[in-house]
Amino acid sequence: MTALTEQATQLLDFNQKLDINLLDTVVKCLYNGEGNQQRMAQEVLTTLKEHPDAWTRVDTILEYSNNQQTKYYALQILETVIKTRWKVLPRSQCEGIKKYTVGLIIKLSSDAKNLEKEKVYLGKLNMILVQILKQEWPKNWPSFIGDIVGASRTNESLCQNNMHILKLLSEEVFDFSSGQMTQTKAKHLKDSMCNEFSQIFQLCQFVMDNSDNPTLVGSTLETLLRFLNWIPLGYIFETKLITTLIYKFLNVPMFRNVTLKCLTEVAGVHVNQYDEQFVVLFTLTMNQLKQILPLETDLRDAYGNGRDDEQNFIQNLSLFLCTFLKEHSQLIERKTDLHTTLMEALKYLVLISEVDETEIFKICLEYWNSLASELYRESPFSSSPFLLGQQNSEMPVRRQLYNPVLSKVRRVMISRMAKPEEVLVVENDQGEVVREFMKDTDSINLYKNMRETLVYLTHLDYADTEQIMTEKLQLQVNGQEWSWKNLNTLCWAIGSISGAMHEEDEKRFLVTVIKDLLGLCEQKRGKDNKAIIASNIMYVVGQYPRFLRAHWKFLKTVVNKLFEFMHETHDGVQDMACDTFIKIAQKCRRHFVQVQVGEVMPFIEEILNSINTIICDLQPQQVHTFYEAVGYMISAQTDTGVQEHLIEKYMLLPNQVWDGIIQQASKNVDVLKEPEIVKQLGSILKTNVRACKAVGHPFVLQLGRIYLDMLNIYKCMSENISGAIAANGEMVTKQPLIRSMRTVKKETLKLISGWVSRSNEPGMVVENFIPPLLDAVLGDYARNVPAAREPEVLSTMATTVNKLEGHITTEVPKIFDAVFECTLDMINKNFEEYPEHRTNFFLLLQAVNSHCFPALLAIPPMQFKLVLDSIIWAFKHTMRNVADTGLNILYGLLQNVWQNEQAAQSFYQTYYTDVLQHVLSVVTDTSHTAGLTMHATILAYMFNLVEQNKITVPLTPTQGTVTNEVCIKEFTANLLKVAFPHLQDAQVKLFVTGLFSLNHDIPQFKEHLRDFLVQIKEFAGDDTTDLYLEERETSLRQAVEEKRKIQMAVPGIINPHDMPEEMQD
Repeated sequence: MTALTEQATQLLDFNQKLDINLLDTVVKCLYNGEGNQQRMAQEVLTTLKEHPDAWTRVDTILEYSNNQQTKYYALQILETVIKTRWKVLPRSQCEGIKKYTVGLIIKLSSDAKNLEKEKVYLGKLNMILVQILKQEWPKNWPSFIGDIVGASRTNESLCQNNMHILKLLSEEVFDFSSGQMTQTKAKHLKDSMCNEFSQIFQLCQFVMDNSDNPTLVGSTLETLLRFLNWIPLGYIFETKLITTLIYKFLNVPMFRNVTLKCLTEVAGVHVNQYDEQFVVLFTLTMNQLKQILPLETDLRDAYGNGRDDEQNFIQNLSLFLCTFLKEHSQLIERKTDLHTTLMEALKYLVLISEVDETEIFKICLEYWNSLASELYRESPFSSSPFLLGQQNSEMPVRRQLYNPVLSKVRRVMISRMAKPEEVLVVENDQGEVVREFMKDTDSINLYKNMRETLVYLTHLDYADTEQIMTEKLQLQVNGQEWSWKNLNTLCWAIGSISGAMHEEDEKRFLVTVIKDLLGLCEQKRGKDNKAIIASNIMYVVGQYPRFLRAHWKFLKTVVNKLFEFMHETHDGVQDMACDTFIKIAQKCRRHFVQVQVGEVMPFIEEILNSINTIICDLQPQQVHTFYEAVGYMISAQTDTGVQEHLIEKYMLLPNQVWDGIIQQASKNVDVLKEPEIVKQLGSILKTNVRACKAVGHPFVLQLGRIYLDMLNIYKCMSENISGAIAANGEMVTKQPLIRSMRTVKKETLKLISGWVSRSNEPGMVVENFIPPLLDAVLGDYARNVPAAREPEVLSTMATTVNKLEGHITTEVPKIFDAVFECTLDMINKNFEEYPEHRTNFFLLLQAVNSHCFPALLAIPPMQFKLVLDSIIWAFKHTMRNVADTGLNILYGLLQNVWQNEQAAQSFYQTYYTDVLQHVLSVVTDTSHTAGLTMHATILAYMFNLVEQNKITVPLTPTQGTVTNEVCIKEFTANLLKVAFPHLQDAQVKLFVTGLFSLNHDIPQFKEHLRDFLVQIKEFAGDDTTDLYLEERETSLRQAVEEKRKIQMAVPGIINPHDMPEEMQD
């Protein structure tokens, strides 16, 4: 092993000849070795790759190595040098690399056998050639397009590889250029490609007309596909391209997929002057289609039994039809003789919509959605014959044309409806009925899109929708189509059109639906059947609050049915019952606190009287949901006296248990160490948290009752936890009992912050509730070991500051004293530990900065510097939420500091250059690109302050009489030169000028930063013309002139001494 390590280091000595066998061995170690051997190989190869002269060895490696992996390694070296150091290499060496690469590609690709065998290797070489082209073409290699087209006509396999190269070049320039090269360079390359495209097009046309080599023709069509989204339109519409594609290739099985993709690209072109050609494209394609896939084909079956390429064809067909009809359907609608063809196209789409493949269905769905929404927006009345007595004659013309198809689409939507988020009872892959635990975001999005589409379709013809649904429901009831899947999709569809019908229609329809479903529930036997039917009843009723509000009898029946389901132990049914109950409680809350016709008392009284029996079978978290739901009802009672009576009755059960525990604890405090007691306390507090969330400010009655006891328990739990840690070390925090104790602390804080955020008398809160809170919580937080500090303390303080704003300013220094330094000590060692404390700490800082800024100015300078350091620390985080908060606080601070002119001047004098330096360091750090908009906003603001002379004090101690603007320009330029020594002075100067001249236009400013980020990746060498400095300078000059014009237009903005002569009186 050591012998090999010593030998391997010889590879790094560039004075001796390269030992290819040794290099092959080291590369094998990297791929097949283990442990230290692999690490050694990794180190040697990385060091070798980073050596500035490593590229000089590439040709030897490619020539003599027998190991494919070693060759790939050599190509990586070559690629790195081309991307980053090309401009520093002497011209002769650039030419040498270019010649060598081209020679190697020609050698490998001239022979058809080699082409297949060396496919991967050749692919990598092609990519390297494209990287060279991005640096060299068109300026240093103007003849490239001519060369490659000329060479292609001499040899078929060479031609095939050249097609790949052109395809890659097109992708690099048109699809992946953003962020990889400066905007100007990308534009330059795009223009060059368009200008020289005629030669490439002639080559493609020549191959398509004359070649009998199927792989070459296939490559040409693939390359053409990449070109179609950018080539000048004349090549598409003023040549025989479309007819060649349709007549020559569409019906050839091996080419039909790529051809259809090409036609789809053409169909997506958005122009007005080629209407005739679009009509030809549509009619010819449809004629060919009917021969390939007769309209009678059952596409669902055909897809299920088809081979891969046949399945792809159906997917590509859906893309073609949807793209064409979305862009150009109105063109076809205008020609009555084409209506039959249009209907055939739509029939294909309906058939494809039935195919059992979600991705294909999504494509069709997007089209049906746009069609239905378009038809609805043209005349947004619902055609419901029951109400308006309309005849079909009044239906808009387009709607009449599409109506027969839309009816079929409704059937497809209803029979395929996706599962809504609220449904928790599902059938799994094994056919068992279970509770769903994982939310599937994909199916939730699908549901949202289907729901929207079905709502539009319902508006377009309500009667048809109702008829289809009623008919399907009858088939469930009489058992002809009974199955879980059919019942589910139908009920999900019924639930999803809530609000799309007139109230009268909705009432008549729903009465039938609910009666039928309740009947099914009685009629079917077996737990699984009942669970599915129950889940559907709950989903449907939860979706129609308007109906329930208008029909008390139904509302009462439904709620009692939910109480019944709360005792049904099948997985998921109880959860759904509680979830539906809370939704209905929120939407119909008023109806539960009023005495309804035919009732003796409000329904809420009945619920509170029998609350014990309703919740006896529920799990703790379900009980909490139940309490929140009842809380919403109580919140609707406007009479304070009645409401207080309800709250007392409502909290009776939890309060009895609470009082019992408090009594025991007052006799013997060790009771609070018993696991069962601690667990009960946690559960009672959780019930209070949910109840408070629903009741809001009036919950003060209950909170006041338990407040001081609760804070005493908080202190007691805290002492127990600290004692346990002192005795047994930090590991003890993982024990169940300690975790339960922490839950009690967390829920206490949650309850207080939840109530404060909903309270509406800030004075009363500050006077009565804040002092005992700070007394119990702050000292405890500071005293605890880091592992026992609750992050919720910080979030509770943040909530309190956000809610009470100026009222709590006087308490901020006290809060800071207790939590600031000790938390900062926990989080400033690295970016990972204590993630919750981190997030909440900065949220607190943000709250103080926004609402109690005077308190920040009042703290001692040392502590203020700590605050600023912590903000800088925040925006350097790789945790996105912390970095974003940090940037927002900084931006707020920079603006707020102007509330006090004197403080602002001294703040900027002390910290301006510091802050600027740190912000620039994150801007140029690639792991922070997500924050670019905010970086741009802050930098623009800072440069603008200097440019407008808002800061009157000198910003650096050494500047003498130099203005701040000149001084900061120099400071920024020097910073960048030190950080990126490979940049030219001209580039840095240009960048800094831009920072000043573009600071009034954030999007432009952001692009300016982005271009600079591309430049710092490349060594520029002597040849900076490639960065198009002139173009950048011209556009910057224009920006400066524009800005001045805007200023000139506003009297008084420009200093009279700076005014041009002719404008003075």
